[in-house]
Amino acid sequence: GEPPKKAPPAAAAAAAPAAAPAAPAAEKPKAAAAAGGVSAALVKQLRDATGAGMMDCKKALAENNGDIEEATVFLRKKGMASADKKASRIAAEGAVASYIHAGSRIGVLVEVNCETDFVARGDRFKALAADIAMQVAACPDVEYVNPSDADQEMVERERAIEMQKEDLLSKPEAIRAKIVQGRIDKMVNEKALTTQDYIKDTTKTVEEFVKEATAE
Repeated sequence: GEPPKKAPPAAAAAAAPAAAPAAPAAEKPKAAAAAGGVSAALVKQLRDATGAGMMDCKKALAENNGDIEEATVFLRKKGMASADKKASRIAAEGAVASYIHAGSRIGVLVEVNCETDFVARGDRFKALAADIAMQVAACPDVEYVNPSDADQEMVERERAIEMQKEDLLSKPEAIRAKIVQGRIDKMVNEKALTTQDYIKDTTKTVEEFVKEATAE
């Protein structure tokens, strides 16, 4: 007849402190991302998701410890990322179109991407790709697709040159910077495909034409 012994409370007590150190451990991956720099793969992933420029994506990832979701929000707040879900979906399918100008002096081969194989096989999509190829042939000065694709080193080099031009040196720096930004934007847009006037309807840009053609 001994009374039943009570279980020692040690097991319960030991379990509680064991969970405590877990909280700081969660910070380690972010710290590692910040310390090790931003990987090119991560930058590409963010560019594909947002359509933002390479340098903007690098900065957004650095500011947010390599966190893609936080970096996307950061770019959205600054107006650098597309809020349009359709624009941010992955375009894994597509079509290749060619255009050979009369006399065979100019030839263009373009790849235009879309989300599904069904769309890629459609006549309207093939016509869109053919029109883009013709547009590229008509714009020999075009160097990239979007203004955000411009080489940032080249942009900063041009900015430094413009800031020292004689016609601006007498102006206050703030006004000079504003004028220079306007000149840089014009230069960048002149070399981007999407900002060109669409050759079949010059009342709209190539970007507007593509959006209309893919809106449905």
